[in-house]
Formats: sequence, C-alpha cells, structure tokens
Amino acid sequence: MSFLVDAGLTHEADWTDDEGAAMTTSTELDDFPTLTQRYQRELLAHCYRMSGSVHEAEDLVQETFLRAWKASADFEGRSSVRTWLYRIATNVCLTNLEGRPRRPLPAGLGTADAMAGDALEQDHEIAWLEPVPDAAVVVAERDSIRLAFVAALQHLPARQRAVLILRDVLRWSAAEVAEVLDTSTAAVNSALQRAHAQLADRGLTEETVEPHLTQSQQQLLERYVEAFWRKDVDTIVSLLTAEAVWEMPPFTSWFRGPAQIGWLIGNECPGGSHDMPMLPTSANGQPAFGLYMRSEAGDFVPFQLQVLELDGDRVRHVSAFFDHSLFATFGLPDRLPADHAGPDAAPPSVR
Repeated sequence: MSFLVDAGLTHEADWTDDEGAAMTTSTELDDFPTLTQRYQRELLAHCYRMSGSVHEAEDLVQETFLRAWKASADFEGRSSVRTWLYRIATNVCLTNLEGRPRRPLPAGLGTADAMAGDALEQDHEIAWLEPVPDAAVVVAERDSIRLAFVAALQHLPARQRAVLILRDVLRWSAAEVAEVLDTSTAAVNSALQRAHAQLADRGLTEETVEPHLTQSQQQLLERYVEAFWRKDVDTIVSLLTAEAVWEMPPFTSWFRGPAQIGWLIGNECPGGSHDMPMLPTSANGQPAFGLYMRSEAGDFVPFQLQVLELDGDRVRHVSAFFDHSLFATFGLPDRLPADHAGPDAAPPSVR
C-alpha cells in the first residue's frame, strides 16, 4: 500500500549544507505568523490522521507551533522548516496518544451488523472517530484522508501509525523516520511491514478516489437529498449498493444491505415528509451533508452529519455522525428557517 505525498508539497532532503536553503529557513522562522499560515492545513491533516479527531488535531497543531516558536532560536537549519515541523507534530501526537484508546467507527468495533428491529444503543464513553472538513486540510491524494483509511489507522499502535503515515503518505525515508522516532532503520522497516499486514488483514485496499464527481454522481446526490426531504424510503434504498453499510456514532449498531438500512430510516428516523433538509459540504475527500430535522417550533435544527462513500452511481457507505458540534466545525448553520427550500440546495462538489 502506498499513498503519495500531497501535491505541491514534495518532501525536501532532510540534511543540507546549502547556504541558500539555510537563509530561506531563517527567513521563514523570522516571520512566524506567515509560517503558521503556510503549514497550518497540511499539519492539521497529519495530526488528524494520527488522532482521528478534528478537534484534537486542531489542539495538536497549536501545540506544535507553540513548541516550534519556543525552539526556533535553536533551529540549526540542517533540515527544511517543513520537515522540522512534521517532526515536532509527530512527537506531539505520540505524546497525546499515550494511554488513549483508539477512535473507532461502529463497524470497526468487531460486532456483527444489526438486524432490523434490534435495539439501538448509544455509547458516549467511546471516543469516536470524527470526520474532517476538506476546507480545513491540504489533501491531494484523497486515499490518505478518507474515512476508511483513517479508521484503519486507528487499529494500529501509535508508533506503527506514525511510521506508516511518514513512510507511505509523506514518503520519508526509513532513516528519516528512525531519527524522528529515536529508533533504528531496521525497526522502522519492521514496523511498516507489521502495519501493512494489519491493514491488509482488515481488508483495506488501495482504491482510487476520484477528485471530482461525475454528472451521474451529481444526479445521484440530488436524488438522495430529495428522497430524504420527502422521506421516500424506497428511493433511498434504490440508491444503495447491495452491500451498503450504514453506521451512526454514538450508536454502536451498524447496518448492512438496503433492506436493513431502509427499515432503519423508515422506522427509527423521527422525521416525516418535508422534515429533513440537507446542506452540502465535503469531508475526508468525500461528499457529505448536514441533515437537519424540523423542530417543534417549525424551524430546522442539526440532526446528523452524513459522510457518503460512492461506488459508481450508488452509495456504498454512509457514516452519519450525531455530534452536533461538527456542524460548526464544517461551517454549517446552527438552524434553518421554517421556509427553507429543502432539496433546492445544490449537491457538493468534491474539490
């Protein structure tokens, strides 16, 4: 498995004696506000891959910049500033992850898919995996940020996770990773092999995630939004693949197959016709929607943030997050007026 480095952000040689590079480094550190702005989004992507939480990642990036600012006078210019920042960020993440449980999605808990009519149970004690807004991160190769990949990373021990990200996503050499983690090159190569084996055992394959939606996929999303607005369960079901999966943290249950998902939406979703408008956004390089629910007052309030994985012109996976704080994270309004147009909202384009 190999994930390419973000386009336009190619990794620079770790050690250099080039005087011009050292001068550039000095200039970067002299203008720290510009430096933080330059690297904020790509470091957020890195910390998100490590932590599985957009909220934690934001704090980890801030801690990275704070440590960098305090240590800037001691920076010797033997590496690029970008490489130096990634070193700091990786170690900040590793410290943060010590003793913490992994962040799963319901389908990754090791439990079987639920049957229609099974009791729905919530678990707020689990630190669930969170989606990240595309607008907040620098991501060119979307395989390296999609929910399936980030969820799979959570199954790895923290240091294996760091090795895989630095080697496969950022394309660092084994020697460079060994220095960051204060270990040997042989240990890095061994950790990478174990990480690849664990991901392979979990069935994660390297798939191409198209950067733009096709016309048929745009039409699919339009039908999807309209079907929820009308609560047309039959149409929703017709838009799913035969093995579609539906999960919705903090509920621990997850459902597989159109029939099970259709029953769930038809019987457990409280809204009726014209009660569930959606606003488009994009998360983890995937189309996403903020789903609102009509309140007793007649307006609409946040209900769930859905992140969709498409397979051709069908939906094969929906992760529906009930964490309402994500609406603000994604720049979605905290309410919609009673006269909101519903399905007239345009579907998202994954940039």
